[in-house]
Amino acid sequence: MTTRLAGSGAVCNGSILLALLAFFICLEACTPGFIVEYDSRPDRLVFEYLAHPTEIVSMLLGAYKLQLVVVSVVSILASLAAWKAFGRVLAAPLPTGVRRRGILAVVAFPLLFLGARSSLGHRPAHPGTVAFSSDHLVNDLCISSGYSVLHAFYRLKDEADASEVYGKLSSTDEILAVVRECMVTVAPEDFCNPAIPTLHHQRASVSRERPLNLVIILEESLGARYVGALGGDPVTSFLDSLRDTGWWFDAMYATGTRSARGIEAVMSGFLPTPARAVLKLGKSQSGFFTLASYLGNQGFHTQFIYGGRSDFDNMKSFFSGNGVQEIIDEDDYQDPVFMGSWGVSDEDILNKAHETFLANGDRPFFSLVFSVSNHSPFEFPAGRIQLYDQPQATVCNAVRYADYALAEFFRKARGAPYWENTLFLVVSDHDSRVFGADLVPIEHFHIPAVILGATVEPRIDQRVLSQIDLGPTLLSLMGVSGEHPMVGHDLTRLDAEYPGRAIMQYGKNHAYMQGRDVLVLQPHLVPMQFLYEGGDLKPASLDAALVRRALGHALLPSWLYKEKRYRLAE
Repeated sequence: MTTRLAGSGAVCNGSILLALLAFFICLEACTPGFIVEYDSRPDRLVFEYLAHPTEIVSMLLGAYKLQLVVVSVVSILASLAAWKAFGRVLAAPLPTGVRRRGILAVVAFPLLFLGARSSLGHRPAHPGTVAFSSDHLVNDLCISSGYSVLHAFYRLKDEADASEVYGKLSSTDEILAVVRECMVTVAPEDFCNPAIPTLHHQRASVSRERPLNLVIILEESLGARYVGALGGDPVTSFLDSLRDTGWWFDAMYATGTRSARGIEAVMSGFLPTPARAVLKLGKSQSGFFTLASYLGNQGFHTQFIYGGRSDFDNMKSFFSGNGVQEIIDEDDYQDPVFMGSWGVSDEDILNKAHETFLANGDRPFFSLVFSVSNHSPFEFPAGRIQLYDQPQATVCNAVRYADYALAEFFRKARGAPYWENTLFLVVSDHDSRVFGADLVPIEHFHIPAVILGATVEPRIDQRVLSQIDLGPTLLSLMGVSGEHPMVGHDLTRLDAEYPGRAIMQYGKNHAYMQGRDVLVLQPHLVPMQFLYEGGDLKPASLDAALVRRALGHALLPSWLYKEKRYRLAE
């Protein structure tokens, strides 16, 4: 009887150990592919993508078949080898006497405790403990992928607070003072509500009898390295042509590396935080500021037009609760030109947008149009473009197709009744891949952006700017005045000589760039300053004033979110 129980216990223990080994082996096998795509070990993104199995499975089967086979084979063979190697140990009987078990427990417990802490210091080891390099990926490589994923899972329960990550200023008042000082296009007397400390009155710099409509076309994963006019690959001939016909931004920077972060910045003007983008957080699902809620209050019909499932990245919930009145997604397309892993093609999306704008008639409207074609596995209809490289499913070909669809849309829009009364913004959400040896690879946050329409005078803007500056600027050009909490600059009122600034979140690191000076905040470490030259960060002396500005902009959004202070007045 005792032998039978011991044997079954060994099998049970062996099964648990095998499952754990398979988990760690599989994650390590997945790590090279994950690093190629995201420049980091597997992290919380694993859990965020689990909420969207249809899209993720389609993407993996479409673009990563070989990697799936390799990971599966390596995981199975390594797990079987481990089972065979440890089988004899697992089959050995455990001590049965109370005295022998007690001695084993006394020896094993301290070892298990020290192993779990991985440190003899006051605090247990954490990812910040091994952050010794200025290369984000090198720091990540110091921990296993299994630990990285489990640590991310543990942290999912937390709404990360920047003050616990980067340090603190003396008080909330000081944080607000720092950020208000940097809001150089807002006069002190324009702040109008102590309960909503960034709420201020913005007077439009352009006076209009009727405000213009607003259309924001958010291009998926379109980094500057794919835009010829920004020094990238020559695959965006139409977008390049807009440099001569609209307000073109030579130095626009994304706030993050994911679509949700880009939407957060463009739609809400919200600063990035070490937490997830506000689209996915509980306290921002209603009563949170967006351009849709603001313009909806001013009589605009507000829309979100997308080619995939609008519940991806929690967009549908966030938009529905924050002012978007009409949501169009993949279920609303009949006989689309092309259906891929992420939804219908950019052609379909922009055709639907054109039809929708025509149907709006004379009522003022705001529409966010979000593209999908330039996303792995880079699927688009054949025969539309001359391929830039082979095979068809490459990022450069997908970008060329996205540019083709954009050109077709504007060809029709210029001849449509809504053209004369509409302001357009074309901007990317983020680069397709963000990687590099720097703590924050600035060059991969560089994105295209251009504002155009019948009333926009052509100009080239070379100041360093952020996605959060777009909202206030668009409102001014539309002729819309009112109160909002966005902290970005109204670029129509910004001094031409102002060097500009951009704020970027890269994993756990936070960068504040003013001109070419870059201050990087890392979790639980001393800030580091650099000079951005030639695409690289070169160490520089620490400027206390820049540290204060960077810390203020890192701390404020966490506080605003936690206290529900980023909203319109009731």
